Amino acid sequence: MVSKKVTIKNPTGLHLRPAGILCNEAIKYQSKVTFGYCGGTANAKSVLSVLGACIKCGDEIELICEGIDEQEALDGLTGAIDDGLGE
Repeated sequence: MVSKKVTIKNPTGLHLRPAGILCNEAIKYQSKVTFGYCGGTANAKSVLSVLGACIKCGDEIELICEGIDEQEALDGLTGAIDDGLGE
């Protein structure tokens, strides 16, 4: 298992479009991909789970990847978030 804390930079947080981009990135990997936030844990491969987390700009989440390609998944997701998830 690997994990890393990242801050969401999107001005409107993880609304539908960036949540979809995050999920599409997570689905590329075989590893289980979740993130912890103030209030719980969300499945990064589920748009509804990501939206339900209500992550806003400036919120910090902890990406958690567990599986065969966990480091690759963590690097890919961190890069996507750092790049603004399409915004």
